[in-house]
Amino acid sequence: MRAIVIDKAENGTTAKLGEFPENALMEGDVTVRVTHSTVNYKDGLAITGKAPVVRRFPMIGGIDFSGIVEVSDHSDFKPGDEVVMNGWGLGETHLGGYAERARVKGDWLVPLPEGLSRHQAMAIGTAGYTAMLCVLALERHGMTPDRGDALVTGAAGGVGSVAISLLAGRGWRVIASTGRAEEADYLISLGANEIIDRSELGGRARPLAKERWAVGVDTVGSTTLANALAMTCYGGAVTACGLAGGMDLPATVMPFILRSVSLLGIDSVYAPKERRIEAWARLAKDLDLDKLASMTRTIACDEVIPAAHDILAGKVRGRLVVEI
Repeated sequence: MRAIVIDKAENGTTAKLGEFPENALMEGDVTVRVTHSTVNYKDGLAITGKAPVVRRFPMIGGIDFSGIVEVSDHSDFKPGDEVVMNGWGLGETHLGGYAERARVKGDWLVPLPEGLSRHQAMAIGTAGYTAMLCVLALERHGMTPDRGDALVTGAAGGVGSVAISLLAGRGWRVIASTGRAEEADYLISLGANEIIDRSELGGRARPLAKERWAVGVDTVGSTTLANALAMTCYGGAVTACGLAGGMDLPATVMPFILRSVSLLGIDSVYAPKERRIEAWARLAKDLDLDKLASMTRTIACDEVIPAAHDILAGKVRGRLVVEI
């Protein structure tokens, strides 16, 4: 079968589109004919070898997919069922979605939500699912639009784009932070009310700064997250779900002990199944599919490797769907 395979090399890793023996698929009780996947930021890291995402070799890349069940020994699924898969080490420790077939554990799969096509599910992908986990976390924390504005960092990326649409749809006034001023019209079309340059959140963070937003969805980490926390209003909350700017956090405890700010960690890989089903159901219900289409571009398998380099270089806007 055709697959994008990541393997060890003398100076790091290589990634190539080629043939992979189907009988070398890993253990699992469900075999899926993969129809769509995506290119997420983590996929960019894995394919380029810029970070140690892949932990066994050779590895089929792709941290998510949608497809149709072909063979199942799992009680929840039968041949013909449409499914979505993301997380659980896919593309990291378990052979991933950039292939014509995948064999996985049925406990990892989520039924395709009613109202979404397989293409739309991967237009959402891990990035959009992560954005929904952020929104759910803020809601569980009791945050509502009447508390103030919502900040989204890395706004033109996949998580940021979906987060803007979701938050705006829930009634939040959204402030979008981006380093790409040329994307202002795009961000406004998704629901952003105000655009700020990422430089406003750059540089060394002060212990506290002027209160500007009640909640935040941060995809960047490092000084961006530290500054976002320092500018969060009393009793506010910020979700942390990415590290595009670095994995450090050069902050102080002042926002936490003087403004009662909460930092909410978001994990998309090992979230329990009930939370996954909730997130996908809410995405099918809450996400404006016209806006989803406007932020999505479809590519072929032979375009994935160049796209992986582009997404790390900040050249990808919104979401990329891969037709397998």
